[in-house]
Amino acid sequence: MQYNLAIIGSGPGGYVAAIRAAQLGQTVALIEKYSTLGGTCLNVGCIPSKSLLDSSEHFFNAQHTFAEHGIKTGTLEVDFTQMITRKNTVIKKINDGLHYLMKKNKITVYNGLGSFVDKNTIKITKADATEESITADNIIIATGSKPTVLPFIPIDKKRIITSTEALSLNEIPKNLIIIGAGVIGVELGSVFARIGAKITFVEFADSMIATMDKTMGKELQKAMKKDFSANFYLNHKVTKVENFGNEVLVTAESNGQTVELKGDYCLVCIGRKPFTDGLNLESLGIVLNKGQIPVDEKTLQTSIPNIYAIGDVIRGAMLAHKASEEGVLVAEIIAGQKPHINYNLIPNVIYTWPEVASVGQTEEQLKEKGINYKLGSFPFKALGRAIASGDEDGLVKVLADKITDEILGVHIIGARAADMISEAVSAMEFRASSEDIIRTSHAHPTYTEAFREACMATDNKAIHI
Repeated sequence: MQYNLAIIGSGPGGYVAAIRAAQLGQTVALIEKYSTLGGTCLNVGCIPSKSLLDSSEHFFNAQHTFAEHGIKTGTLEVDFTQMITRKNTVIKKINDGLHYLMKKNKITVYNGLGSFVDKNTIKITKADATEESITADNIIIATGSKPTVLPFIPIDKKRIITSTEALSLNEIPKNLIIIGAGVIGVELGSVFARIGAKITFVEFADSMIATMDKTMGKELQKAMKKDFSANFYLNHKVTKVENFGNEVLVTAESNGQTVELKGDYCLVCIGRKPFTDGLNLESLGIVLNKGQIPVDEKTLQTSIPNIYAIGDVIRGAMLAHKASEEGVLVAEIIAGQKPHINYNLIPNVIYTWPEVASVGQTEEQLKEKGINYKLGSFPFKALGRAIASGDEDGLVKVLADKITDEILGVHIIGARAADMISEAVSAMEFRASSEDIIRTSHAHPTYTEAFREACMATDNKAIHI
């Protein structure tokens, strides 16, 4: 079969590119090696983790905050099997929706491993080992990523696990050791801590969520200590992980000192790496750079003009919405349009509670670049809506240019931060100043008032603190 566009990988980059291309009149083939669409994000990433985060948060609130609201619950217990069942139901519902969208947009779906025969031909190897080939004028590689593992950590998928296995455990860990205090580690750590696990983080960096503004890491660590009595070993390098049957031993060192940590499970969350196995890129002369597929900065074309790559297989943050933006961009470029992406304004969100969200430059980045800035901060404990809901942890931090007042970065930790950050993204897309936000009326009482107050604080004129 001949198509205008073939896409390898059906994650949030691939399937979104397919739909946009179809809307623009292209004939589209979508190739997925698994039997379900949606990639890592839907099946073993964003969606299942958020499902479990929501379920565990309901339990935690029933256990710890309902009484304060005058709600008596009696004896509570976790039905972990039902939590996993609900998670699987959520995945199926969204997956069914994706299959509907493929049919609606007349996108042909092939299940099997796609590999290049030449720059226009893809061989599809199915689960039963049978093969077929299709050709396309243009091809997008959207094969995503997989968990990073270290050679000295034996991932046995039983006691020493990655995020994939953590999302389908058949019991609640009693003592969970998490290697890595980044996004995945803190989210899954929150899930299990809320339902009874003791959690310990071992992190090589000197702070949690080290890629974000350091204030966010400090505040999140404070909240997790308060809510879960979590233990932290920052600035520690893991040197050995051993499985002794029902017990795992993690050895780490810092400044010449060695610590040994025992638990019943060890969750390895040290990041993800591009997944390009089996694509046969070498036959096309496409050479990887540190595992990533090199692409043109503006068009996302590889060294082969009709082959593009998007999402986790190329440079940049490994975020579902970043992949989706790139999928739309490539589809529109192929159709002759002139889209653009401002990578500085792609938000990053962590779905703990309090939530963490950011966009733009961190304070550390501004210092490193020598940019003169002013800082405004406003705590949730001074916000009427947060006090009323009992969600007083956190703050909003705004960084603005000292001379022009243009907003350069917004960092939020607190209730509804994931939703609040969109206002900051919109404002920064139009190059708003903090004064622009101050002059924009915000409903009272709402969480977004904290953003306005933080902007006011950049000039020492916050009202409620």
